[in-house]
Amino acid sequence: MKGLYCRTSVSTAEPEFVIQETNLPEALDSHQVRVQVKACGLSPLDLKLLDDMGMLRDLIPVGREIAGVVLQVGDKVSFFQTDDEVIGILPLDSPCSGLCDTIDIDEHLLVQKPEKLSSVCVAGALRDGLCAYTALHTYAHMAAGHTLLVMDGASSFGLMCVQLASYHGVKVLTTSHTPQTHTFLEQLRPSVGVQDPLVAKVIPVYKDSSDLLSVVLEETGGLGVDIIIDSGVRLQEESSEEMKLLPHKHDIISVLGVGGHWVTSHKDLQLDPPDCRLLHLKSSSVTFLNSEVWTTSSAQQGRYLHILKDIVEKMSTGVLRPQPEEAVPLYEATVSMETVQRQQKKKAVVQL
Repeated sequence: MKGLYCRTSVSTAEPEFVIQETNLPEALDSHQVRVQVKACGLSPLDLKLLDDMGMLRDLIPVGREIAGVVLQVGDKVSFFQTDDEVIGILPLDSPCSGLCDTIDIDEHLLVQKPEKLSSVCVAGALRDGLCAYTALHTYAHMAAGHTLLVMDGASSFGLMCVQLASYHGVKVLTTSHTPQTHTFLEQLRPSVGVQDPLVAKVIPVYKDSSDLLSVVLEETGGLGVDIIIDSGVRLQEESSEEMKLLPHKHDIISVLGVGGHWVTSHKDLQLDPPDCRLLHLKSSSVTFLNSEVWTTSSAQQGRYLHILKDIVEKMSTGVLRPQPEEAVPLYEATVSMETVQRQQKKKAVVQL
């Protein structure tokens, strides 16, 4: 069978994605499950992270968010049986590409997929759901009555944060990057229950990003927000139009309330002494969002499985409604992954 891999040994500036033949061992380990893959999500490869973890090798398997059907189980598997529909995220050190017809994966990395949830939908949204859940519940300790500011709420990750927070009774503020996303966010309504807007205020940063501070402080009575979730940060004055849409780090700290939590996706965030002083005065915290910790450490395996199960349950009941992602066939996977890796597209889903 064939799978998609990233070749890192070539002396080119960009990684090369290739289709490679691969084989599974005949015998399964005691706690492994053999899964026939139905759909696989493609996300950018973090080669720097793999290098830091000592997992960088010549051929890196590509495609880790999978949905499929159990074909065979190991002799000590207790969670699943043949023909169960499952979803999961392959670990960083997995030898299998998620685009293989069949893969072997530990049972403790999978959860049951609700019957009415499509494989394409869950494979495309699983990582965003995990990141949103990790940011809001695990790191920011979200509770009803809190005020949340989500940067770029129309992105796939931002939308998950908006819907999850609104469901738990949090007042949500968000930014929009275009007139189209501004309208989309203003029209967001829950699928069940009272049809109040999910977002209390949409701030159009494409008009003037300097409005962020004044609008947020006005909405919160000058107190600031309890939680901020960003999708990137401007560390200094940037010239590109795309970077100008991102908030400056000082603006983020300024709109953070006393005892607030800032969850950042910016891997190389640098805070100057005045920034740290302001955070200290507010007794606020900064947390780095890295969803890979769930599969690189087994310290909280039970919590991780609970999160995955809760995400798919909320997706099946309509609480979380990801933006529909059009699936591409397997023969277009290489081109799609190149587009995703170049950040021209956030993600892609391959239907097998």
